[in-house]
Amino acid sequence: MVIGINDSNLFELNRFKKWREFENSLRNVDGVEYVFSLTDAFDLKKNSQTKIFEFDKIFKENIDSQEYLDSLKNKAYSLPFYEGILYNKEKSIYLMMVTIRQDKISTKERIPFMEKIVEISEAFSSEMGCKLRYSGLPFIRITVGEMIRGEMYLFIVLAIVITALILYLLFKSFRIVMFAMIVVAVSVIWGLGIMSILGYEITLLTAVIPPLTIVIGVPNCIFLLNKYHREYSLHGNKVRALQRVIQKIGSATFLTNLTTAAGFGTFMLTSIKILQEFGLVASISVMGVFIVSILLIPTIFSFLPQPEPRHLQHLENIRIKNTISRVILTGLYHRKTVFLITFFLIIIGFVGLSRVKSNGFMVDDIPHSHPVYVDLKYFESNFSGVMPLEIVINTEKPRGIMQENILQRINRLQEKLEDYPQLSRPISIVEAAKFARQGYYNGNVSQYKLPTGPERVFIMSYLPKNMGSNPLLNRFVDSTGNRTRILYNVADVGTIKMNELKVKIQQDVDSIFKNNSHLVSITGGSIIAAKGNDYLVRSLFESLVAAILLIALFMAWMFRHPRFVLLALFSNLIPLLLTAAAMGFLGINLKPSTVIVFSIAFGISVDNSIHFLSKFRQELKRTRNNIKSSVVCAIRETGVSMIYTSIVLFFGFAIFLGSSFGGTVSLGLLVSITLLIALFSNLTLLPSLLLTAARGKVEDSECGSIE
Repeated sequence: MVIGINDSNLFELNRFKKWREFENSLRNVDGVEYVFSLTDAFDLKKNSQTKIFEFDKIFKENIDSQEYLDSLKNKAYSLPFYEGILYNKEKSIYLMMVTIRQDKISTKERIPFMEKIVEISEAFSSEMGCKLRYSGLPFIRITVGEMIRGEMYLFIVLAIVITALILYLLFKSFRIVMFAMIVVAVSVIWGLGIMSILGYEITLLTAVIPPLTIVIGVPNCIFLLNKYHREYSLHGNKVRALQRVIQKIGSATFLTNLTTAAGFGTFMLTSIKILQEFGLVASISVMGVFIVSILLIPTIFSFLPQPEPRHLQHLENIRIKNTISRVILTGLYHRKTVFLITFFLIIIGFVGLSRVKSNGFMVDDIPHSHPVYVDLKYFESNFSGVMPLEIVINTEKPRGIMQENILQRINRLQEKLEDYPQLSRPISIVEAAKFARQGYYNGNVSQYKLPTGPERVFIMSYLPKNMGSNPLLNRFVDSTGNRTRILYNVADVGTIKMNELKVKIQQDVDSIFKNNSHLVSITGGSIIAAKGNDYLVRSLFESLVAAILLIALFMAWMFRHPRFVLLALFSNLIPLLLTAAAMGFLGINLKPSTVIVFSIAFGISVDNSIHFLSKFRQELKRTRNNIKSSVVCAIRETGVSMIYTSIVLFFGFAIFLGSSFGGTVSLGLLVSITLLIALFSNLTLLPSLLLTAARGKVEDSECGSIE
């Protein structure tokens, strides 16, 4: 963790003592392993008798005068080794590095631990009248984790309020709203219970599962209740109506939940732990929604009074009926227009898709006004960032790093990398050698240079034989002197620029190390994060393909008709294509938080196709394979529920637009767009495709007038 302060008066005696007290108070916090700042800087003193360098701490404990402190400050400033790493002299910015024990940041104790660090820091900040800046991956992860936890409860409340309001506007019944909310509440408790039993923590992904469960669970209730009301309106027998709910749409409801669960479950096929946890809990929660709704809805309403006429009024909604009639007429008489528009949209989709870029940042999902993001950019502008980049050189020889040609090559590489503004000043064996040369010549700042051939032998001989045991060297040299690394900090420039930067650095390495360039590797947290982002995006695309294949198998198992499956897949792949096009036109990058949208959206959007095709298959039997009549009847039967559920899903996912995290906002926006397009695709394109193969006339008397 990095703590920074901008204070031109830090080396006034009283303020300096306060800074040192602050540093000591951090050292006393349980879980802090090491604290280092400019006040801990040391100088190299040549001991001519023992022939070794002694590490002489610059700022002694007893500093009793301003003049003495000023002289020590000047001494510290005369050591270029620390400049740009522990301080920015021009802007009077000073850094404090806090190393934290792994057990403190990998357990629940991390939250009170970080609160204690911030509490001590803010007390010092208030006393000094200077703002402190915080960064580093432990601080970012813990802070973001708490933001996620708070948002989860907010979105649960919003999901309940939004879906309850829509349910009431659709059904005009507090009874239906109350019992639908009971169903989803039980499902949410199941989901949270599963997370607890499995020992999973709340992450940016798992935090959206409870509100997702609510948003996905309500459409189950809508389909079941719509069927119940429609059956009751036909014959007025409550028990018979509830029986037919299970008989006629029970299997379709099971398959819709199974496909949605499959969309989530394919994330378990990746090797990313956070995605595996999300996929497992989400898929179990979705199937839990089905079990709870198919058991509770018929059971509860069997004990309730029969529906009153006002409860059935939504079935005769004039606007909805007119919309359904227009959909039917479009499929019957304007199929060419539908296909032409579809073809035009596909072209637009591919154009937009070609403009999509795969680019991710370490903190791009955090709002740009949040202190975590602001402070990170502050460190980037003054110290070239805090993300680590390392170049590791393996000499394959004990103490091989001490060879002159190795030191010269490392120095030439560092000189080339000085042209990259994204990189900070390095820490390396070459910088240590320059520091040693300066120490050998009694701290003369002009001697901060790489030792020449004749000097190297006697200057480097003052360094300890066991490299890894030295507090200066052990960060970048192994104990045998075989391997060394050049340590840089780099700005969060995104995966595209990071990959480009790595390619350029590799070219520089190849030009300097030539045939031995295979002994040099470029790594570090920033490189690993870029690789991880690319790997994650690729894994998520693979999970999308797996979701499509798995859902196709489920549909083939239910319908046993390849044409049905192909038409449903085609109708629901177009919304995904148009959503990808929207990302290209809106400049939304392809990254883990946006790629995840496609598997989720496909698993949900195909539900309408399943309900429609299930009813269509039932009507084929009744109408003796009259495709036109079956399509018309299926639209009239399921169209209302498709519209209702799409409204709930659209506004249910839209609540995520209020998130503080860009990834969650993208999830809400893109899934809402996909589901809205999928509604029109399933209401117009899918029936039009079926009607293209139609034979026979439409018998209006079977399903009501078409006009």
